[in-house]
Amino acid sequence: MSFKSIVRELKEMKDGIGNISRRGVEGKHWRRRTRSYIAPDQGPLSGALQQGQWANLPPELLLDIIQRVEESETSWPARNVVVFCASVCRSWREITKEIVKTPEECGRLTFPISLKQPGPRDSPIQCFIRRDRATSTYLLYFGLTPSEGQSDKLLLAARRIRRPTSTDFVISLVADDFSRASNTYVGKLRSNFLGTKFTIYDSQPPYDTAVQPNSRSSRRFHSKQVSPRVPACNYSVATISYELNVLRTRGPRRMQCTMHSIPISSIQEGGTAPTPTSFPQSFDEQFSPSPGLRKKDPVTDICSTSLSEPLVPVQGSGDPLILKNKAPRWHEHLQCWCLNFRGRVTVASVKNFQLVASVEPSHNVSAVEQDKVILQFGKIGKDIFTMDYRYPLSAFQAFAICLSSFDTKPACE
Repeated sequence: MSFKSIVRELKEMKDGIGNISRRGVEGKHWRRRTRSYIAPDQGPLSGALQQGQWANLPPELLLDIIQRVEESETSWPARNVVVFCASVCRSWREITKEIVKTPEECGRLTFPISLKQPGPRDSPIQCFIRRDRATSTYLLYFGLTPSEGQSDKLLLAARRIRRPTSTDFVISLVADDFSRASNTYVGKLRSNFLGTKFTIYDSQPPYDTAVQPNSRSSRRFHSKQVSPRVPACNYSVATISYELNVLRTRGPRRMQCTMHSIPISSIQEGGTAPTPTSFPQSFDEQFSPSPGLRKKDPVTDICSTSLSEPLVPVQGSGDPLILKNKAPRWHEHLQCWCLNFRGRVTVASVKNFQLVASVEPSHNVSAVEQDKVILQFGKIGKDIFTMDYRYPLSAFQAFAICLSSFDTKPACE
């Protein structure tokens, strides 16, 4: 059988795989979600899966097939074929996970866990954000600019929830489920009353070695209030501070991001950033309730602030990485502050920014790393913004930082 026929048959498996239930009660939403986000990191491995002839291929042949598929399909939507390979059966999935590299190594996004892993070192991953004012939602897509056919690859989605003393941005893998009791929940951003300080919470620790909180207050929900499938904790991974503009002077916002989960050593020569390799164990497998419990304790969307704070921060080793605004220059002819966005930003806005590392001489960080733009965000049209990020930030962290720019900040402008 030729390589092209193998790829064609893998594509034909899409409809069959999409109909398989992945999470019990969430099975009816499976087909819709496969089209909305990157890929299921925990594929359908139940006994109901009909593996067929492909499950018995020799390992050497299987390795060669998946390698060739991964090398040939480097962009979306063609990269769906790599996802289909991981969804055939357990043996295919394990080999696919071994072959597919992290974004830092290959510069590509494949599985959902890629959104929690650092971006590439050399060139940024380019995305854009679409804001929907009517529903207070923000959708992060992969690509340079929006396409006409509405076929852009959705990476993450967020919904803004205003509270009496703060604002929350709940971040999910899908655009139609922002429940923190869902397994599509990946984290949130919370502001203070003035909108000058934000905290990024991750649904899992940034390290594979999970940090075990020893405080009962770190649990997001009481164990009897929701389904046992709900993750137990959130982790504070970063704080964002906006400088108060007391004198009301003209100029861009000034912000500083302290990445508690990323050490400053990550941008030093030979340094590495935390890179999770998988989401927490499937809650259906880890906490498999009896049929009676399933009827008594349905999954509930819980939005009360009293159930979600305080939370446990996760600290990296050594000093944390601090990001700051890249200083703009004043353009005499245009009479405005300017930054070189290399064509990625076309509309002047107070929200536009570029972040670089804030380092001290004792940190021994090269001048090249100090000048490198780690994250840039800017406006290109009505409710359309670009977001380009690179190592050591992940897509999730970069998206959360950009969301902080959308909140109202009268004291900073």
